[in-house]
Amino acid sequence: MAMRMRTYGHRLRALLSNSFSKVEHQSQQLLVSSSPFHSFPTRSFASSNLSSHFESVGFIGLGNMGSRMANNLLKAGYKVTVHDVNCNVMKMYSDMGVSTKQTPFEVAEASEVVITMLPSSSHVLEVYNGPNGLLHGGSLLTPRLLIDSSTIDPQTSRKLSVSVSNCTLKDTKDNWESPLMLDAPVSGGVVAAEAGTLTFMAAKICNNLAVAVSMLGVSEALALGQSLGITASTLTKIFNCSSARCWSSDSYNPVPGVMPGVPSSRNYSGGFASKLMAKDLNLAAASAEEVGVKSPLTFLAQNIYAEICENGHESEDFSCVFHHYYSGKGEPN
Repeated sequence: MAMRMRTYGHRLRALLSNSFSKVEHQSQQLLVSSSPFHSFPTRSFASSNLSSHFESVGFIGLGNMGSRMANNLLKAGYKVTVHDVNCNVMKMYSDMGVSTKQTPFEVAEASEVVITMLPSSSHVLEVYNGPNGLLHGGSLLTPRLLIDSSTIDPQTSRKLSVSVSNCTLKDTKDNWESPLMLDAPVSGGVVAAEAGTLTFMAAKICNNLAVAVSMLGVSEALALGQSLGITASTLTKIFNCSSARCWSSDSYNPVPGVMPGVPSSRNYSGGFASKLMAKDLNLAAASAEEVGVKSPLTFLAQNIYAEICENGHESEDFSCVFHHYYSGKGEPN
């Protein structure tokens, strides 16, 4: 089993690294399979080693993240079939000459690999188990690999993994004996999805909890600094050459006017929506409660982002907490 999982991991890494980032140099990554949820290190493969494994890829969920991921697959030369509930998005891809299907099941029938990028557990369950879902065909499956890059609760991933593992491949080749589902959520946001530099992981809930708490801490400190007469630009420079340096300060600064190319520089548009961060914090809180772990910061962050959403800022990037919760000010031009 361990050897088979390692082989599958190599193939997944080859697909993801070469499709989304066109990485040609070797790099260590961690991917975790949702069945049986073991981790293993894998290395990227050159594109020439890839074509014999996967040629047709289905993609379901063409929102801010999924559309950019699918576009990178198209640029890499894959035969991509897509589905989304948004008819306008489907028309856009159809006009581009991309194969579009009306149901997830039709996508599965046309694909060796299917990738889903959806907002929540309920959406993933609907796509897999709903009428005309990926598993609509019963115990026989066409795709060898089902990759869910959504951020959902572990229980849903495990249930779906069991369902997939109980299926049989319609056509076995390349020593693939049975279909496999991989839990592969991503980190990096829209910017990384566009650039093809997403990180695939299996600890997304923990990662996003840390990011949320970090963003709150940086925002709070910057707002305090402004109140004490220190500009955000000055304080950011101090943070970034001292122990306070972190992703929220040096790569995703929440203060308008401090850093170009991030959501705070464009009125918090794009990026990772506050409603999605609130969803992930809810997942983190539920997971912590399930295993009995103390999580006071999770609770505080959960309440803050719930308030942000209730006040009408659910679609703005989660870094908007600096402005809408802490009443921080942008840097003067």
